[in-house]
Amino acid sequence: MEVHWFLPTRGDSRDVGPATTDRGHNAAALRRRPTLDYLGAVAGAAEQAGFTAVLTPTGSGCEDAWVTCAALLDRTQTLHFLVAFRPGFILPTLAAQQAASFQRLSGGRLRLNVVTGGDPVEQRSYGDFLDHAARYARTGEFLDVLRRCLAGERFDVHGEHVQAESAGLSNPPDVVPPVYLGGASTAAEDVSARFVDTYLTWGEPPSMVRERLDRVRQKAADQGRTIRFGIRLHVVSRDTPELAWAEADRMLAGMPASAIAATQERFARMDSVGQARMASLHGGSVGDGARSLEVAPNLWAGIGLVREGAATALVGSHEQVAERITEYAELGFDEFVLSGYPHLEEAWRVGEEVLPLLAHP
Repeated sequence: MEVHWFLPTRGDSRDVGPATTDRGHNAAALRRRPTLDYLGAVAGAAEQAGFTAVLTPTGSGCEDAWVTCAALLDRTQTLHFLVAFRPGFILPTLAAQQAASFQRLSGGRLRLNVVTGGDPVEQRSYGDFLDHAARYARTGEFLDVLRRCLAGERFDVHGEHVQAESAGLSNPPDVVPPVYLGGASTAAEDVSARFVDTYLTWGEPPSMVRERLDRVRQKAADQGRTIRFGIRLHVVSRDTPELAWAEADRMLAGMPASAIAATQERFARMDSVGQARMASLHGGSVGDGARSLEVAPNLWAGIGLVREGAATALVGSHEQVAERITEYAELGFDEFVLSGYPHLEEAWRVGEEVLPLLAHP
């Protein structure tokens, strides 16, 4: 089992807000600006607390992941960086060159998180007008070229979305960085089965995610491949269940109605299957306190009222949180990308109180 943390490159606080977008927000969630010093403190805490890597998001409202992670290299020693970026916004040949450089400069601490995209309005603001199906077709071509470049091949490619002559790297990396991709659609599953090392999901209840893991595992086997699985979860872990749920209630009370409405309006226009599955867990309603949005034992859907992407949190005592993580591991998850508000203090809390329980259940 590998356990990772999250870099809040849009901003941070004790309150919840969007992590990647500049459209609609909870101002209270941005009290701590994503300066190099602050992000360096979060990365340093994650490293010292025992996390393997940090996920850095991509989007119009956060700092660029490549630049940010490169800037944090000399502030860490062993921490890996799971750099998120979008195919179509960069040529796969250039992405391979960047990845090779990052690997050499970091001593092999790069992991690649390919994000196909799910908000058509944001995609168009970047100049990308492809629909959902075409974006995944492009992602497949992108990953094929990226992986061949990183493997040291020299080749021509004449795809629908990617064309190149004599593509390849003059100096490929000694260690090829692992590739991650998430998505709940059939297209995402198919691309993942063919090209990625770790297939990522958001924190759905076990009953919702179990069948998908089995399906993707079989699709990978049909390609003659094996694949790892990762899950993205927030954590509200406290000494007792009562303290944890009281904190969830405080977080829920800090979500302005205007921010909830703006977020749900944005979700309604998105073509992301995964986002729709996340939104279905809470239905846009605050309910009657945090416990009313508990969609599985210790799994709270309230985060998704004002945050895109990962929308659920494990809420409970340290022992309960560790038990739920262990249950997901028994389903087949190999990697866990966790986070908490604020990310600095919670990196220490989860590292000191939860991670030892996973190492010695």
